[in-house]
Amino acid sequence: MYKIVGHVIKVSVRNLVEFILRSGNIDNTQAASGDADAMQEGNRLHRKIQKRMGSEYQAEVSLSITVPAFTLDEEYSLCVEGRADGIIHTSKLNEENNLYENIVMIDEIKAIYMELSFLKEASPVHLAQAMCYAYITAKNENLDSIGVRMSYCNIETEQMKYFEETYSYSYLETWFQKLTSEFAKWMEWQCTWIQERNNTIKGIEFPFPYREGQRDLVTGVYKTIIRDKKLYIEAPTGVGKTISTVYPAVKAMGEGYSNKIFYMTAKTITRTAAEDTFALLKEKGMKLKVTTITAKDKFCILEKTECNPGACERAEGHFDRVNDAVYDLITHEDSITRDLLLEYAAKHRVCPYEMCLDVTSWSDAVICDYNYVFDPNVYLRRFFAGETKNDYIFLIDEAHNLVDRAREMYSAELFKQHFLDAKKVAAGYSKKLTKRLEACNSSMLKLKRECEEFEVIENVGDLALHLMRLLTEIEEFLAEWKNFENQDIIFELYLQIRHFMNMHELLDENYVIYTDYEEREGFRVRLQCMNPAKNLAACLAKGKSAIFFSATLLPIHYYKDQLAGSEEDYAIYAPSPFDKDKRLLVIGNDVSTKYTRRNQSEYEKMASYIIELSKAKVGNYMAFFPSYQMMNEVGRILEGKMHMGEFKAQLDLQHNAMTEREKEQFLEDFVENPEETRIGLCVMGGIFSEGIDLRSNRLIGVVIVGTGLPMVCNERELFRSYYDEQNGNGFDYAYLYNGMNKVLQSAGRVIRTQEDCGVIVLLDERFMNRQYQNLFPREWFPHEVTAYSKFESVVSEFWENVTTMDKVN
Repeated sequence: MYKIVGHVIKVSVRNLVEFILRSGNIDNTQAASGDADAMQEGNRLHRKIQKRMGSEYQAEVSLSITVPAFTLDEEYSLCVEGRADGIIHTSKLNEENNLYENIVMIDEIKAIYMELSFLKEASPVHLAQAMCYAYITAKNENLDSIGVRMSYCNIETEQMKYFEETYSYSYLETWFQKLTSEFAKWMEWQCTWIQERNNTIKGIEFPFPYREGQRDLVTGVYKTIIRDKKLYIEAPTGVGKTISTVYPAVKAMGEGYSNKIFYMTAKTITRTAAEDTFALLKEKGMKLKVTTITAKDKFCILEKTECNPGACERAEGHFDRVNDAVYDLITHEDSITRDLLLEYAAKHRVCPYEMCLDVTSWSDAVICDYNYVFDPNVYLRRFFAGETKNDYIFLIDEAHNLVDRAREMYSAELFKQHFLDAKKVAAGYSKKLTKRLEACNSSMLKLKRECEEFEVIENVGDLALHLMRLLTEIEEFLAEWKNFENQDIIFELYLQIRHFMNMHELLDENYVIYTDYEEREGFRVRLQCMNPAKNLAACLAKGKSAIFFSATLLPIHYYKDQLAGSEEDYAIYAPSPFDKDKRLLVIGNDVSTKYTRRNQSEYEKMASYIIELSKAKVGNYMAFFPSYQMMNEVGRILEGKMHMGEFKAQLDLQHNAMTEREKEQFLEDFVENPEETRIGLCVMGGIFSEGIDLRSNRLIGVVIVGTGLPMVCNERELFRSYYDEQNGNGFDYAYLYNGMNKVLQSAGRVIRTQEDCGVIVLLDERFMNRQYQNLFPREWFPHEVTAYSKFESVVSEFWENVTTMDKVN
């Protein structure tokens, strides 16, 4: 929004007026075209309109003015700058004195999707931009008065509508001084805070004794940041990767290399770990404003999220009050959590979610999901909408998750049935909209007739053109009809088409288009992002440096390839701090989970391994399976053997669609120092295989059944053939790396701290193959290989040795 250079604060005219003068309601019933759409088309129309103006029209005039702002250690000034679309210099005969007078007018062009008949007056914010240019021009040219013309152009029809006004210089001067003095209040607070923040950061030391390799990790992160590079870190559990990335990032901020840190994560538990790490540094004396963004539905005060004045009292007049709410919060709080935001939002009667997004503009660190930086529909436009490079530091936790997440973010799909559903809704309101929907449905029908089951296609034919026309028609329809039955069907389709067309603009060699039949929704056309690296790189280019880290970032060359790495970027493999004698890794080489070998005999063998492991020592155990079907089969065998008295344990099975409370209870039952054995059966890649932290002896053993390879399906085979063509590693990219990541994550549930002891059992003969062992982390060597007949003695010997070590210590 602004940039501080020495003692000069630079802000654009647009950002200034959009921040200080915003007003009105939150209203999700209004379809608003994306900034990128309007900007691209708007630029074209700007040039077209400007070209047809006469010689008196001066286009794209850069203007700026610097005014005193406030005084701290020295005087700070505010530089307001921008570019007027046009300045018109003409003359007009004054009939009273028969002399020609010079007339100067500022022309501000706005390209919009709205039907111009609905536009009754100029937008206050748009007009304010023009008034800023008018004041600067009047001051520069010593004018007593100046005209302002707002020129609105409909993007589809190119029709024009004008609003004109004349202002005296004295009026504009008073108005502009009030505008800039209000902004100076915020800037004075911000500059004071930055000085205080940086002074406290300089005195902060690393809060722990460095573990083996940790100092190198911290140094590597710091150097990467100051060199504007990217770093990829494979950091086993226990290395302290959160503090090892946050600390050097904060130190770089204190040295002036950055003014904002984005800590991104995919799961709540890693978000909590980030909050705890920043809190730890604050306990040591550091001052930092840290805001955690929570999902909108977790913030919403309504049972169903309805962001409009008709449904939510907070939506009405939200923008009239939100600046006061934000200023109140940032001047009184540092650790800005969901609960604090709810409290201040209630005090000022504003939407807590929208307020949270505004607070991030004044935060030093933002903890958020990947979406808020990378997702083209959700990203924080206030930071990432333009092409400007800023000094942001990106810390990407559990970065292995970003590959699939990014592929999904940059893919898009449309279902034929959705057009028919929307047509039924529109039929009673608009023949024009119904006709546009029919045209899109016809295009989809053509594609459907050419698809028996799964079809890769070169392009979507005339569908794209019909979709563009439909978008405009829906916008006009929603502007006319505010509330009607099944409105959500039209609006959801609108959002899907918008995303589809945005992704259609990105189509290149990193995409494949296909059609198929989805089980529930029927025929669809999908734009599948195969490699998200290019799209991610565009996002990362808007910051200074990016640090990707995970306990399972293997092989690093694959993640660098998918996560926008280059030859100039760095990679670090952090050594594990754990005592290998406290961990037993066993491969059971007489078990197979291949589809051709899945039978009762194999399930019995899997159950036997689990039983023997649990009988060796009373404690808590988890077993991870490649599917619910296999998990349930083995679960039935275990229940039968328990019923027969062959062993004793509490048995818990993960089930589909568990509630939040059921998930919490499942984990809470894994208590410390249990008096009886508990076995949890879970699915690999599911909610319990990643992001849970059962420390000490809350978990002392895991059994991982199978290699975690995804099921063979059309989409996976698409990836396989695509990467076979790209680099000859189709199987690895489509199946192997994905599967082994699930294995590594599941194994990481046991042994979370240096004091923990535990057993990891890998059940599948394929773990003996080189292609799998090449993906084992270094700390998995050496390991034991055994058949079931010797498994009991291997495990018993391990626990005996642990007991002996404990006695010695």
